[in-house]
Amino acid sequence: KCTFCAMYKEKKFRIRPVEEILEDIDMARDYYGPGLKRVFLMDGDAVIMKTDDLIRVLRKLYDTFPALEKVTTYAGPRSTLAKSPEELKAIRDAGLNRAYLGVESGSDAVLQAIQKGCTAAEMLQAGQNLVAAGIDLWAIVILGLTGQGGDWEEHVLSTAGIINKMKPRHLSAMPFAPAAGTPLGEDVLAGRFQVCTPDQILEECHLLLEHLDVDPLHFTSNHASNYLPLKGGLPEDREKFLSLIDQAL
Repeated sequence: KCTFCAMYKEKKFRIRPVEEILEDIDMARDYYGPGLKRVFLMDGDAVIMKTDDLIRVLRKLYDTFPALEKVTTYAGPRSTLAKSPEELKAIRDAGLNRAYLGVESGSDAVLQAIQKGCTAAEMLQAGQNLVAAGIDLWAIVILGLTGQGGDWEEHVLSTAGIINKMKPRHLSAMPFAPAAGTPLGEDVLAGRFQVCTPDQILEECHLLLEHLDVDPLHFTSNHASNYLPLKGGLPEDREKFLSLIDQAL
């Protein structure tokens, strides 16, 4: 229901039967061979599966691919909170190494406006639960979500605050890019939402970097949609990043 997101609009969500997924894994071995080292669990939010079923899938993967080093997935805040700490730990022990969490913002006002489906407190708890389970958490936030007329400073400072408490190992900051057919995309076309300028996005990134205090933090802002590619570690690269943004502005 997120107003900014165009992913999965052509698909109806369902949880596939485990036996079907196990067959897929055998097919993947036939196609890729036994030497596969990385697997991403598709499509969307795999954490929502029953814990025992997800563990069966993970064990099958590691049995089928002896060289497998990493299994990753997207995680949703609500599905993560539906799992107990013990369940998340069991999933990690079964081999789920990393989860990508679309935090988007630490601002309740922004999360409500984009229909994220959770509060900032719930998002924080979900992230903390993943970290506590030993899962390598990669958080994603979106710059420019308030548009030109919104309280962008509150969005950015709240976002820095939630990341500092969540303590992910990785953080990606991407600019809002309107997508056709989405509610926010329609608002852009109708003139109800003014997309931030590149300068405004860079100012938001500058403010975010100034207030992040997670140590260590792998920070990337190098998606195809980013105006200035940044990739490195915090806090050691903070001054370099800020200087690059200042030069770009």
